Amino acid sequence: MGFITTMRLLMLMVLLAMPTPVCPIDTQGCTLKSQDEAGYLQVGDITVGSIIPVHNWRESETSFIKYPNPITCPEFVERRYRWALSLAFAIDEINHGQSFLPNITLGFLIYDSCLALVRTMRGTLWILTGKEGRVPNYHCQNPSRLAAIIGDSGSSQSMSMATLLGLYRYPQVSYFASSPLLSDKARFPSFLRTTPSDTVQAQGLAQLVLRFGWTWVGLLSTEDAYGEMGADIVKEELLKFGACIAFHETIPVIPSTKKTNHITNVVLRSSSHVIVLFSSDPYMLPIMKELLIRNVTGKVWVASESWSTSPSVSTQQLANLMSGSIGFAIYEGKMPGFKKFLLKTHPSTSSSDIFVKQFWELAFNCQWTKPQDNQSLVSENIGATGVPCTGAEKLEGYHSLYFSESNLRVSFNVYNAIYSIAHALRDMHSCVPGKGPFTNKTCASIQDFKPWQLLYYIKKVRFVNRMGEEMYFDGSGNPPAVYDIINWHLQPDGLISYENVGKFDSRAPKGQEMHINISAIQWNMQSTEVPSSVCSKSCYPGSRKAAQEGKPLCCFDCLPCAEGEISNMIDSTNCWPCPSDQWPNERRSECVPKRIELLSYQEVLGTILAVVAIFCSIITAATLWIFIKYRDTPIAKANNRELSFLLLGAIMLSFLCSLLFIGDPHPTTCLLRQPAFGVIFVFCVSCVLAKTIMVIIAFNATKPNSSLRGWLGPRVPIVTVSASTLLQVFICVTWLVLCPPFPEKNMKLKTGTIIFQCNECSAVALWCMLGYMGLLACVSFLVAFLARKLPDSFNEAKWITFSMLMFLSVWLSFIPGYLSTQGKYMIAVEIFAIISSSAGLLICIFFPKCYFILLRPDMNTREQLLGKGTGKKR
Repeated sequence: MGFITTMRLLMLMVLLAMPTPVCPIDTQGCTLKSQDEAGYLQVGDITVGSIIPVHNWRESETSFIKYPNPITCPEFVERRYRWALSLAFAIDEINHGQSFLPNITLGFLIYDSCLALVRTMRGTLWILTGKEGRVPNYHCQNPSRLAAIIGDSGSSQSMSMATLLGLYRYPQVSYFASSPLLSDKARFPSFLRTTPSDTVQAQGLAQLVLRFGWTWVGLLSTEDAYGEMGADIVKEELLKFGACIAFHETIPVIPSTKKTNHITNVVLRSSSHVIVLFSSDPYMLPIMKELLIRNVTGKVWVASESWSTSPSVSTQQLANLMSGSIGFAIYEGKMPGFKKFLLKTHPSTSSSDIFVKQFWELAFNCQWTKPQDNQSLVSENIGATGVPCTGAEKLEGYHSLYFSESNLRVSFNVYNAIYSIAHALRDMHSCVPGKGPFTNKTCASIQDFKPWQLLYYIKKVRFVNRMGEEMYFDGSGNPPAVYDIINWHLQPDGLISYENVGKFDSRAPKGQEMHINISAIQWNMQSTEVPSSVCSKSCYPGSRKAAQEGKPLCCFDCLPCAEGEISNMIDSTNCWPCPSDQWPNERRSECVPKRIELLSYQEVLGTILAVVAIFCSIITAATLWIFIKYRDTPIAKANNRELSFLLLGAIMLSFLCSLLFIGDPHPTTCLLRQPAFGVIFVFCVSCVLAKTIMVIIAFNATKPNSSLRGWLGPRVPIVTVSASTLLQVFICVTWLVLCPPFPEKNMKLKTGTIIFQCNECSAVALWCMLGYMGLLACVSFLVAFLARKLPDSFNEAKWITFSMLMFLSVWLSFIPGYLSTQGKYMIAVEIFAIISSSAGLLICIFFPKCYFILLRPDMNTREQLLGKGTGKKR
């Protein structure tokens, strides 16, 4: 910035130090000697200069060992010619509106820059000085007659103009230069424009790309101020919102075969299906032609406004390649009466228009001969087509997209620029002396004003244009930023039509600037489905993104969330754990309550075990009832019927205590179920042991002179049962006092499941209880085993041996089964062991007796009992 400011100051000092000669003024100002160079000229009281690139330039080859060849302008561009005609139309409309600037006519001078910087600067000096020699500070015309200069279309050219014009504070209004640098009023104090700044356009293009979910985007931009600044803003906006740039290549302003091939190869190799193109009009054409030769298809081109309605790439040859393109375009305005004005264009009536003949040749494919003296415009055929231009051709039959009343985008900007200057002149002319804006409240004279005085009014101008929209300039010299969103549709005739599918208005509230009719968009290959352009497909809920090494953030792998973690959004970068009482669903996309596992009565397994336990307890109760009913029979009285009653009652309780293990764990049930089971079972086993001991005592007491007769009373069973049971009671009480069991929800034991269980608190106490019960069972088994062959008709020892064998088998198999299961199945194993061992005692000890009591009453007699006993002794 310091260097530029210094150069501007030096330029100003040099220019101000130069003499300012002024040539004599005639009624029409100085005569321009080379009208071909000047272009389209119309004389008026006040002149509006303009720089419009009607042609494209071509730089001649030079070795720089001699004076460089001049720039040639061989290519006539019909679209830009219409820009010049829109300026003429606006001034003609103003001049015919007598109430707008009464008694004052506007004239214009249109200089063709051919998009060449050197011609832009030459034309600017020419307009300023009115002299072919283009001498700075040399005025060959009344300075007050030059109101302002309109142009140029390119940002680079406009900056050069603005640097020069800013020294004199000459108002400059550009109709197509959109570089953000031109908003700097410190560098370009007299620059204004009727096209929005690229800052807004670039932000809008980034929003357009993101609206369709395109995150993997290529970027092409021209090597000029327009392309470089615009591409940088687009890139910054895309990166800000998480998109990535697949590649960024710059398009040379001077065509280069090597560079063209390189860009084509990059586009061809890239996996990006969307390419943002921030380019001026003609520079992209060589690359497009090369892409067509390489048959590159399936790309969506997102175009900036300078290229989105370009005629150079909308030809039938490139139609298939470019169809489906979408982009921003300058807001399309309406100019009523413009078509009628265009139809009046004719070489015979527009003698001051040096471009009209070239347009005529292009429109009707004919050629003029050079007129000689005052001959008519009819000329001999010297053209390659063999058709001479006669002047009799009719424009009514000429059909051209750019020579019609449609697509008035840049033309409308030129139209607004002229009206901005005209409104400023009218405001200046309407100034009331004594109320003016200048020193001592003076006004500027419309006949003799300084450039800076008109610049003041232009900056403050505010009016409603023909579209009914308010036109003004903000503090940076920019107009309201409004863009059309257009889509390139391929027509049946193979041509491209521009369809308006949306609008971008920066004046709308944030987030509501863009409106798009997606259903109206026709994508490449005439598809209506929105294409995709991503480096990696989205990671769905249940997974997370993991960046690929050495690649942009948009290139990633999708990794499933770890066990116990979820992600509930697309393209999540992290997974997070569920709360302790929840667990991921199968897709790991949301947390759901963990499945609560417990052995409930509602489950089939719980129901079956409960039914079996109740059924077995009923059978036991029925057996007890039989024994009570037939308590006076010999079999019931044999082997201590009181112990049989106690044992049956204990077995019934053991069946019922298994119900404590089914259902929701409660503090009471957790506290009681294991001790109740342990005490009841020890009571059962102690009863069995007492019965076995009594069998042995009874057999030995029948021997002569036996000392065991005194032990036949109830004392031995009571002591045996009481001592054995009290020891188990002591173990259980100690357990409950020191570490009582409690209900808990175990969330760690089984993945995704809350096991609602009773925590036994002390595994040592549990195994001590079970161990003591097992020890007592082993003693009972050994005693019964030793007494199994005693000669007695109803010797219970052999049945007790079987019962204890079954009892021990069940509980020995219980240990590995119990330790290898979890949750409700662990409880089911214990219940099964309780029911099985209890059923073993019931079946082995009491069912044989019930058989004799109910089915063989003939054998349930004292004689039969004693007979069999005597027989066996014999």
